[in-house]
Amino acid sequence: MPANAEPTTALRICLLRLSAIGDTCNVLPIVRTLQAVWPRAQLTWVIGRTEHRLLSHVEGVEFVVFDKRGGRTARRALIHELRGRRFDVLLHMHASLRANLLSRHIPAPRRIGFNGRRARDFQRFFCNEQISGHSDVHVVDGFFQFLEHLGIQDRHLTWNIPIDPVDQAFAKEQMPEPTMLISPCSSQRWRNFRNWRAENYAQLAEHVHRAHGVRVVLTGGPTELEAEYGHRIGSLANAPINNLIGNTTLPQLLALIARAHCVVCPDSGPAHMATATGTPVVGLYATSNRHRTGPFLSQKWVVDGYQIHRIRRADAIAETHVSNVFLDCAFHGFRITVNNPLLAQKRTGPMAIGRGIQAHDGRSGGRRHVC
Repeated sequence: MPANAEPTTALRICLLRLSAIGDTCNVLPIVRTLQAVWPRAQLTWVIGRTEHRLLSHVEGVEFVVFDKRGGRTARRALIHELRGRRFDVLLHMHASLRANLLSRHIPAPRRIGFNGRRARDFQRFFCNEQISGHSDVHVVDGFFQFLEHLGIQDRHLTWNIPIDPVDQAFAKEQMPEPTMLISPCSSQRWRNFRNWRAENYAQLAEHVHRAHGVRVVLTGGPTELEAEYGHRIGSLANAPINNLIGNTTLPQLLALIARAHCVVCPDSGPAHMATATGTPVVGLYATSNRHRTGPFLSQKWVVDGYQIHRIRRADAIAETHVSNVFLDCAFHGFRITVNNPLLAQKRTGPMAIGRGIQAHDGRSGGRRHVC
């Protein structure tokens, strides 16, 4: 079949990606490409409950919601919802033991999963086809390999997550002026060494306010650690701080990110939410590889210690000094210069960006459409 050619019959395609927030955002370009190239395809997405709260208004997709905390009750509910359903293709885009076991209840003759070391937790036993291509690519590029396996070469780098006007009004109220959004913490997990020091964030907030008159909004979840970060940053920074940590819903957070002039955060969901809204991201990466998990359209602004040290220890992020992250931000012109000697490829001078950010070069061919 020629590249991109739509099958003669409308395919029923089921995508399985439960979590996390960043990864589900990274799946959206695959959904948008399917909708553009195979418009008759019927798309169903098995997704986690938290992630569904963010993406529930994405049009043209039927969501089947699974509550990962629901145990057997949630599994029985999923089985009941899928009873009697038949799909032509399962795109098994989540290699975890839970997702692998759930995939048994998704009936499809073609069951496409990852290849090689990416097929974690015995995923190959739950699939009968594997994608091909390099494994050391960005997560988004890896997801596009599922479409390449289906013969689709186009790439529509479009997210278009609908934002409710009520949430937009909330964001406008919280951000009436040029604003930098700082999301200081990544999700809590074992051996999580991603979070920068609160003192460094406070110095950064002081810098952008003193040099550019820019206000700072802090966002995050309701955990004790994030609350402590918010309190420390607010008390240490000699600058106005709007601390919204623990006080936003996911849709409100998306609206705030969409309105912000840039986002500063470690390897975490907000980096990919910002990509989805076209907001520039200054990512702080020390123990994870930005070329695999960094903000897909903001690679040039990532402060990258990982490529130099390749370290994974508790104090790794501390080796990123605050002076490496000071920004020369001309916010009204959407320009950012990062004073960052740690960048793998140094750049000088202002780098113009806007809502139509150019995608970085990928390994795969095909036409690339950027929102």
